[in-house]
Amino acid sequence: MKRGTTLFLKIAVIFIGIPVLALCLFLLPQIVTEANEAAERGSDIAFVVYGILLIMYVSTVPFYFALYQSFNLLSYIDKNQAFSELSVRALKKIKNSALIMSGLYVLALPFVFILAEIDDAPGLGLVGMVMIFAPLVIAVFAAVLQRLLQEAIEIKSENDLMV
Repeated sequence: MKRGTTLFLKIAVIFIGIPVLALCLFLLPQIVTEANEAAERGSDIAFVVYGILLIMYVSTVPFYFALYQSFNLLSYIDKNQAFSELSVRALKKIKNSALIMSGLYVLALPFVFILAEIDDAPGLGLVGMVMIFAPLVIAVFAAVLQRLLQEAIEIKSENDLMV
């Protein structure tokens, strides 16, 4: 793969992380402030919002770890080490991070349903399910790539032994 393509993908990985960082720095603290005000007024909805926000903040750790591993994987491709155990390990870490994110959002789903019940917003439950399945799709894709890469490495090592 050409260096320009991997450079473009590295820039894309960086630009994927920027909106999440902006969300964590600007939007979520405003929601925390509003939840604090609701808690002072005695509203029970504040604790539901606290639960969702806590899970959202915690889920950024595996998200950024997966982005870092994606960046590493692109670096391995640049160094012509795409068919190596390092790439397989990076894909495995990406898969595990996506599974952790999906699991965290499964934990948040009851809070989302409570919030949807209080606000009478049935579509909110669907949004919560999308947040579960998006990282799950990434985990499945990473698992398939990991398996294919592992088989390619095994075939390559068999061919190297024959020569």
